[in-house]
Amino acid sequence: MSTRTIAVVSAGLSTPSSTRLLADRLTAATVAALADRGISATVEVVELREHARDLADNLLTGFANTSLRAAVDTVVGADAVIAVTPIFSASYSGLFKTFVDVLDRDALVGTPVLMGATAGTARHSLALEHAMRPLFAYLRATVVPTAVFAAAEDWAGAGEADRALADRVTRAAGELADLVAGRPPAAPVDPFADPTTSFEDLLRGA
Repeated sequence: MSTRTIAVVSAGLSTPSSTRLLADRLTAATVAALADRGISATVEVVELREHARDLADNLLTGFANTSLRAAVDTVVGADAVIAVTPIFSASYSGLFKTFVDVLDRDALVGTPVLMGATAGTARHSLALEHAMRPLFAYLRATVVPTAVFAAAEDWAGAGEADRALADRVTRAAGELADLVAGRPPAAPVDPFADPTTSFEDLLRGA
């Protein structure tokens, strides 16, 4: 059985958060879908709230510290990305956008991406299509057709809403697994390719 790496980017601001909950459901469904295709998966989670100050420093200085660089390399070197953000003011969160801003513009070219988003009401769901999908299109990522949105009512328990969310999660995970299965494993990130990596980090293998 071959192995692939899935990077999960969660931009939730609280602990726990509905954003992370959705990310976990998408991840579990994707791992299961890959297993059905004879592929094992290694999951690496990037909680952006843990890097909020690092991201601000990067914007001001142009350099990522060791912690943020590791998070970026996790995403850039993955075979696929599951990206989930809360929706504020009809768009992705500022924290999510800041992380995308520090990525090299070619970092996600061709990378399979599954998009997810959370908000209080279903009226925010269109943000996936008018904000997130164009963002990843600009990055030339390969985004699966099904994006998954979860409103507060989707977490209410059993019923039609919960089944509808579960169906969307399963469908999106299957689409992502198909893309991953049809591609060779991603090449490891070359630390020497980043001119901002310090000599000390290179010696440590960072």
